Amino acid sequence: MSGYHLTEGLFLYPTPSGAYYAVSSHEMDKPRQFIRQMLLQSATKALTIENLQALTGLDEAEKCMELLHHCQKLGWVQGVSEELTYPADQLDKILPNMLSTITENGKVLLADMEGFYLASHGFPHEVAEELSALSAEIATVHARRAGVLVNNLGQASQAWAIVDVFGNSQMGFWPLFIGKNRFVLVISGIPHFNQPEFVSLVWALAIRYAAKAS
Repeated sequence: MSGYHLTEGLFLYPTPSGAYYAVSSHEMDKPRQFIRQMLLQSATKALTIENLQALTGLDEAEKCMELLHHCQKLGWVQGVSEELTYPADQLDKILPNMLSTITENGKVLLADMEGFYLASHGFPHEVAEELSALSAEIATVHARRAGVLVNNLGQASQAWAIVDVFGNSQMGFWPLFIGKNRFVLVISGIPHFNQPEFVSLVWALAIRYAAKAS
């Protein structure tokens, strides 16, 4: 087993950076697939070889451990001491509070691929509508020019921002790819994705939109 061993009594759970990595692109690799599978579970899975095999899709125990070690080293996966269950309340009730924790100044919204917002915090209704529509237009431009951005400039990120004279983001547009859906977080100022509520947000969206599609 190459010196790897599992700590007993822990449950697998994505970190905020792991949750962001899992949904920041529609391109698939083994770590992203592993974390996405975690986010499709209604409760955190105990840290066992059997559960690792199911979540990673790998039959060989050693390869499962290697993938887990890789994700742990990158800070994408953590072990928690108790079982957690996904946020099961209605999205319209829980999204505003989750969103409010991931922004510096309290202004944030979640828009769908059609340019309509599902939830907003801190933005007036009319502004939220306009920003949501703008997020869909930006996504269209990005898709049209993705070849140049990735192949010619090496820019794999799909996030866009309106910046000030110093290059600081004033308004950021951050896509989240959940199942066949593309959502966009529109955030005023600096995003705070390193909050546990961000994992809860992604988990709730994954259960609602990706689990039903799979």
